[in-house]
Amino acid sequence: MATEEKETVRRAACGVPEAGATDAPGNTPHTTRSTLLHEFRTILQPLTLTDHFPTPQPLEVELGCGDGSFIVEWAQRNPGRNLLGVERLLGRIRKPDKRGRRAGLTNLSLVRIEISYFLEQLLPAASTDAIHVYFPDPWPKVKHARHRLINERFPALARRALKPGGVVHLRTDHVDYFAQMLAVFRADAAFTEVETPADLAAVTTDFEREFNAKGIPTNRSSWRMTGA
Repeated sequence: MATEEKETVRRAACGVPEAGATDAPGNTPHTTRSTLLHEFRTILQPLTLTDHFPTPQPLEVELGCGDGSFIVEWAQRNPGRNLLGVERLLGRIRKPDKRGRRAGLTNLSLVRIEISYFLEQLLPAASTDAIHVYFPDPWPKVKHARHRLINERFPALARRALKPGGVVHLRTDHVDYFAQMLAVFRADAAFTEVETPADLAAVTTDFEREFNAKGIPTNRSSWRMTGA
């Protein structure tokens, strides 16, 4: 298959518009700052992080950033870190784009793409200081559980992306999913469970506040990569 055809097929599979498309908001080049949503020139090669951020700084990634309630506030509180939000749904990712631009954030960038493909193919190896995954779809039915993001393969993908000493931060309201999260990370000798920093736990998502208001607690854990 020719490179151009392969690019088109993968863009379609990952929900990514063609380069230069103008049919939806967020498809203008990131450098114009008219949007924080990055336009992919290609999805066949890893990201060039200097295309996303004007200043080289420690990188943190939120997988499934949704409406941006966490990542925008975390970027505001941490101007010395670069924050990259990943979300496939255009309707959701428009919200952190709008919020981030309104706040004048230069340390926030957004990409619209399927998360697993992003982790496997686009996030540069050993580039990331922290990965945040908050309230991913629990796929509660047994027959659908195989679709969960945090599965047996996820720790290996996180190892590839993280710098030595990097951390994965997890949150969910779903008890069974939380048990699965703990199990897959405990099974990987490269990770050691650590306490979630208080300043990080204090920054909540809209979903989290909604669940907590109903008396549903947040299950959280953090895992530092201490091995290869």
